[in-house]
Amino acid sequence: MTNALEAEIAALWERTERGEIDAASAGSEELATLEAFLEALEGGEVRAAEAQDGEWEANEWVKQGILLNFSLRENRAFEYGGVAHYDVLPLRDTEDLGDRGTRNTPDGTTVRRGAHLGSDCIMMSPSFVNIGAHVGSGTLVDSCDTVGSCAQIGENVKLGANTLIGGVLEPVEDAPVVVEDGVSLGAGCRVTSGFVVGEGSVVGENTLLTPRIPVYDLVGEEILFGELPPERRAFTRFVESSVGDHDLFSGGAYKPAVVATDLEDRTLEATEREAALRE
Repeated sequence: MTNALEAEIAALWERTERGEIDAASAGSEELATLEAFLEALEGGEVRAAEAQDGEWEANEWVKQGILLNFSLRENRAFEYGGVAHYDVLPLRDTEDLGDRGTRNTPDGTTVRRGAHLGSDCIMMSPSFVNIGAHVGSGTLVDSCDTVGSCAQIGENVKLGANTLIGGVLEPVEDAPVVVEDGVSLGAGCRVTSGFVVGEGSVVGENTLLTPRIPVYDLVGEEILFGELPPERRAFTRFVESSVGDHDLFSGGAYKPAVVATDLEDRTLEATEREAALRE
């Protein structure tokens, strides 16, 4: 089934690139393909990125399918919570969540079509999960969290309140943000631009993880960009900046960096206590 769907999406993409079809001319057959694709995304049958030999790689055809759902649909009116809004896609039907033990609190938990939520997830309001995102089983999406398009969130992850997981939809060959299994992100964290947070890591509050900011890994004794290794405790510190040599900076100038150390026992105990509170 997946191979057939991939072939249909590839053919639609080529027709769209050649200008043979657009939102006004797309018919029932094309829309049926797009609907089947969205259902496969929501069911977790296809994903925007997957790990290959330890490296996360984008599934280009999946990202193409997401883009087609925008380019081959016309903007129209929908209603959500008694409020009319305009978009090319409705929000995701959430009737299946209860049977799988997943909870979403009222007044502001928004899941867009094409997003996957695993079993036993918790979505607190207000929070938002965008198209193409994959949220693994047992994961907590806390209040004021955003999970961007195509982001890959593992199982048993804790996204602290007011956390932003960035989306990477274009270019289609770029892998999105990945937060692997068992990660705990403190409140106010930002993860952007295809950054990969390694399995089992604990990240301190208000930490910015982006490929433009270096990660000083004190365990591996190296400076990394775009990734936090597994089983690390990470937090923000400031290091000297070269612009500090300028006369305007009489007291020196500093730039943000991320420091990664071994997980400490007390850190693990704290995350385990928090997990117990959710049961």
